[in-house]
Amino acid sequence: MARELTKAQLVEQSINKKFHKTLWRPFVNALKQYELIQPGDRIAACISGGKDSFLNAKLLQMLQRHSDVPFELIYLMMDPGYSPETRRQVEAMGKLLEIPLTVFETDIFAVTEAVGKDGDACYLCARMRRGSLYSKARELGCNKIALGHHFSDVIETTLMGMFYGSQLQAMLPMLHSTNFEGMTLIRPLYCVHEDSILAWCRYNELDFIRCACRFTQNCDSEETGSKRKEIKELIARLRETNPNIEQSIFHSIHKVHLDTFPGYKTDGEEYSFLEKFREEEERRVGTGARLPGCAMSCAANKERNS
Repeated sequence: MARELTKAQLVEQSINKKFHKTLWRPFVNALKQYELIQPGDRIAACISGGKDSFLNAKLLQMLQRHSDVPFELIYLMMDPGYSPETRRQVEAMGKLLEIPLTVFETDIFAVTEAVGKDGDACYLCARMRRGSLYSKARELGCNKIALGHHFSDVIETTLMGMFYGSQLQAMLPMLHSTNFEGMTLIRPLYCVHEDSILAWCRYNELDFIRCACRFTQNCDSEETGSKRKEIKELIARLRETNPNIEQSIFHSIHKVHLDTFPGYKTDGEEYSFLEKFREEEERRVGTGARLPGCAMSCAANKERNS
């Protein structure tokens, strides 16, 4: 008689079989392509309670069992001030998926609530949550935190920066913390599409929390007017005529031709194409190259006056 599988085992089975191509393969590809995990890493898989963070934790858990690269895992859940019901729901999901949660509490929701919905509450909340996770992970001896941002987040963030932030800015698969020395952030779901995650949730009948913020108790109505929602809808419309639109955007952020941009910013410093243009112009003058227009006249005048 066959042994009955637990819910967690059925979920893992679905990843290994039905969703191997759409979840497991892009997950492993991202780890290899971006070298996200190194031998001896101690990683805090950060869990908010949503579908992305729990899938991220489950994939890392499965990887650890079979990987040739030795690394340690902690499943870190921060309670920023969840309601008792939300807290129970997240902990119950961890138990169902056989993910042993390490829980710590903060008062972030209370602090951001004082700012008010019309202030910078969302920005402040995100900054405080990230800082708290870094701090607790380092306290537990970790050198990396793993977040659940996925392929679709990368695309949407890139377009939001362009359309609403007046800048071309993407999202990196790995980066060093600027405030916590020795800590690194990794995004193992970087190549996993959100549609695949949603399909996995439906197939396994998993009910994750969608929104626990006190400002957005009614997630559907709040998200309807959000900029990210607008971008999602735009991408969906573009996909009707170009099914590969998301892949094209994703590839484009890996092949940025800086030489074609009139300006760019790196390490906090802004640069203009004119700087390189003038350097090239000076080199051409120095080698006696033929210069067009006024540049040629300027070079001739300089020679006469020397």
